[in-house]
Amino acid sequence: MNNGKFVISLDFELHWGVRDKKTFQEYGENIRGVHTVIPRLLNTFNTFDINATFSTVGFLFFENKAQLLGNIPSNLPSYDNNDFSPYLGHFNLVGDNYKEDLYHFAPQLIAEIKKYPKQEIGSHTFSHYYCLESGQTVEQFRDDITYAMKVATKNNVVITSLIFPRNQFNEEYLNVCNDLGIICYRGNEHSWLYEAKNGKQESSFRRALRLIDAYINISGHNCYSTECLKSKFPIDIPSSRFLRPFSNSLKIFDQLRLNRIKSGMTYAAKNNLTYHLWWHPHNFGINQNENFNFLEKILEHYKLLNLKYNFQSITMSNLAKKIQNEG
Repeated sequence: MNNGKFVISLDFELHWGVRDKKTFQEYGENIRGVHTVIPRLLNTFNTFDINATFSTVGFLFFENKAQLLGNIPSNLPSYDNNDFSPYLGHFNLVGDNYKEDLYHFAPQLIAEIKKYPKQEIGSHTFSHYYCLESGQTVEQFRDDITYAMKVATKNNVVITSLIFPRNQFNEEYLNVCNDLGIICYRGNEHSWLYEAKNGKQESSFRRALRLIDAYINISGHNCYSTECLKSKFPIDIPSSRFLRPFSNSLKIFDQLRLNRIKSGMTYAAKNNLTYHLWWHPHNFGINQNENFNFLEKILEHYKLLNLKYNFQSITMSNLAKKIQNEG
């Protein structure tokens, strides 16, 4: 390709993505905030002509608890740690319908995304499935993705991209993705700091270095040529940078955080490479004005790069299709 590409992907999960780590009391404001964040993101992306991939947990498509309970796979994930499974006890916390429960259902937000044809709805698995945690199997993963695609199809959404929850990329599961029509996924940055690991394998040392890397260049720009993505299928579209949310305690370093992202984008634009930025909508659930002001600075920089270097915004699946067509 003769120009750089700018990819944005969002892990759209509500409380399903954090339920084994944070309670409603600890994180509820962030989750509730997603219901205003998504419309605001769509408006912002429309203003800056951004194409993004909203990778959506399948449970969010349902309108009520009865629908959810009527669509449970028979082959449930058998994690050694029961806390990882939403099927074991958590449904007791789920409300009757999306109007009463802002934590577990989002059909109205999915309907809003569908109004913007430049935005893609991808999969974040059906149940926020953990592909590297011990006990679960590839066939259980197959059932999970099958149900994710089934509920999407019922809502007139065609799923062709996948983001692995907690970035637990598992190469052994790619054949399942290929079988089910997934043409691309988001892999991790090509640095040992971001190598896929399960919860037990993760270390506070790596977390600390990743935090520093958000402000100071430790791991590089993490941009890449699409030429190197052609050899495998489904196509890996690796992340370049996690957009960390506003932190009052770290706000004095925000210019460093911004420069870290902008410099990576500039490097990609100048060298016809791809830059992939990602975050969760719930990261913006609080401090929304600060987070959106920061995002707009990034997107203003994108517009400058678009004008100067023909740097182009693209969804994950559309980038994969371009790579396929040129392969």
